[in-house]
Amino acid sequence: MKIAVVGAGSTYTPELVSGLSREGARLPVSELVLHDIDAERREVVGGLAGRMLARQGFDGSLVLTGDLDRALEGADVVLIQIRVGGQAARLSDETVPLACGCIGQETTGAGGFGKALRTVPVVLDIARRARELAAPGSWIVDFTNPVGIVTRALLDDGHRAIGLCNVAIGFERAMAPMLGVEPERLVVDQVGLNHLTWVRAVWLDERDVLPDLLGAHGDELAELVELPRRLLHELGAVPSYYLRYFYAHDEVLAEQLSGATPRAVTVAGIERELLAMYADPALASKPALLEQRGGAFYSEAATRLVTSLATGDAAVHVVDVRNGATLAGLADDDVVEVPARVGEQGALPLPQRPLAPELLGLVAHVAAYERLAVQAALTGSRTVARKALLAHPLIGQWGPVEALVDRLLEADAHHLPRFGAPVGARP
Repeated sequence: MKIAVVGAGSTYTPELVSGLSREGARLPVSELVLHDIDAERREVVGGLAGRMLARQGFDGSLVLTGDLDRALEGADVVLIQIRVGGQAARLSDETVPLACGCIGQETTGAGGFGKALRTVPVVLDIARRARELAAPGSWIVDFTNPVGIVTRALLDDGHRAIGLCNVAIGFERAMAPMLGVEPERLVVDQVGLNHLTWVRAVWLDERDVLPDLLGAHGDELAELVELPRRLLHELGAVPSYYLRYFYAHDEVLAEQLSGATPRAVTVAGIERELLAMYADPALASKPALLEQRGGAFYSEAATRLVTSLATGDAAVHVVDVRNGATLAGLADDDVVEVPARVGEQGALPLPQRPLAPELLGLVAHVAAYERLAVQAALTGSRTVARKALLAHPLIGQWGPVEALVDRLLEADAHHLPRFGAPVGARP
């Protein structure tokens, strides 16, 4: 099979490539194509990937290219992991909202909205080209944030797509040592929307061990998500780290306004160091520094998902898919993040009990925002953009919304040709 990675200049890529190669017995990759529009990053990252593959005895072909058509032609799986605007745009996402008194984060709230506006049209252009050139029945696996919004846009546009996030596998890897078992024995029953999920059960040999975990390791779990242990016990669930932006909003905003170094600055520094390491022709393994980059276990989650799509092994993965009738109270066409059995025909969500009111209310708000965010990204309507931010529970006030939309569009003007009217216009 042929796998194409779009956005392969990412510092995650060598680990992803290594994982795909390790699955050689079940995932016979004959051609792996790494595409990126940044020639320097493509060569540096691709060089390390090649050395890692050679060390593992990979017998397929590795192709590095800046030609998207070359990457997509005949591909069975297209994995998209792009960052439109790079770390500079991320810094804008994390800082522009602060001037309006709102949290700055690259996937959540106003910052996530800015990223969605830049990203959705670009991903759809890639997917539409893949529809013309990729192999019949090919899959798009999206790891590009904001995953839920991007996946909704892909599915709305008729693509065979699945979204993937690393939060669930992160919980799996954190909880397994607490239980003294191998991670593969756990099924983390994480439900909600991308970056708005709760672990409501942890299945070990068909037994829910979450109550045991909360009782014996509540402090560790609370520290992991940076929220109070009492909150976890009262919810009877473990929120993802991203719920901190909701449950500790004022605390987080105060931290950000105090002049704390934006995460984008830290990550940019880590990436510079990593790329310098990757350029060393003697390096043929993943540097320990990569663990500080974020996105832990992403490559393993991606490898496992691609393997299930290719082999039809019906393994359970936490993925972003259409809701259908999975979560009561949400629309059928909403995109939810839930455990699903994955095979050659795609993902079949596992049955879920209804969300508790305190979870459903928040999820419904954000699902409405995501629907509007896709519409704004595709139409370039400032009116819809303002409606989207009014619907988001982290914003929801006219004063900040009016200023935020103008500031976000001004900061990202180069990447937002659809929003062509002058700042301050009211179409």
